[in-house]
Amino acid sequence: QLQLVESGGGLVQPGGSLRLSCTAPGFNLDYYAIGWFRQAPGKEREGVSCISSSGGSTKYADSVKGRFTISRDNAKNTVYLQMNSLKPEDTAVYYCAARWLATVQAMCTKTNGMDYWGKGTLVTVSS
Repeated sequence: QLQLVESGGGLVQPGGSLRLSCTAPGFNLDYYAIGWFRQAPGKEREGVSCISSSGGSTKYADSVKGRFTISRDNAKNTVYLQMNSLKPEDTAVYYCAARWLATVQAMCTKTNGMDYWGKGTLVTVSS
């Protein structure tokens, strides 16, 4: 059973940066589109950014455009989310999800239909 594992969360001050990683130990993610989602307390889970299996297509939520960058290193079987200029409203549990050969549009516009989910990593932006 493929298991996604997120890492890199933590406490950071406003304006700071974090890099999240998503990997699947023992499994090949080459044919999976990967998405980062987040869920803040009392809110619904939302799509943050998604990347196609090849890495050639990406999509971002309007709230993170220009601040977050998604990338993948298939040789390392890892997808990254570089988060810069963090704001308190970015505070949430961040999850990665995988979907077989999905488009980024299909990945990021809804939270159902994913093949696999990670357990999440908490990002707290606070002074």
